[in-house]
Amino acid sequence: MPGLAECQSLLRLLIAKGDPKAIPLARGAIDQFLNTAPASARGRGLRVLQRDALDQHDAALGVQRSFAETVDAYIERKLAEE
Repeated sequence: MPGLAECQSLLRLLIAKGDPKAIPLARGAIDQFLNTAPASARGRGLRVLQRDALDQHDAALGVQRSFAETVDAYIERKLAEE
């Protein structure tokens, strides 16, 4: 899927840092993935990103965990829109 690996890598990095100021960057990466992916692949790609964010959530503490929850919630909203 176009842009999925790049988006996933960026989200992993942002979650690992856990900086709340980077939330718009995470949302932008997800939106960019959605804008470039074929319509038929968007839902599947979002689920891959969500699964990855939840895996990181389970291994994270503090601000990283909160950031992963925020990413998960944003992806959930985007899935509902699909």
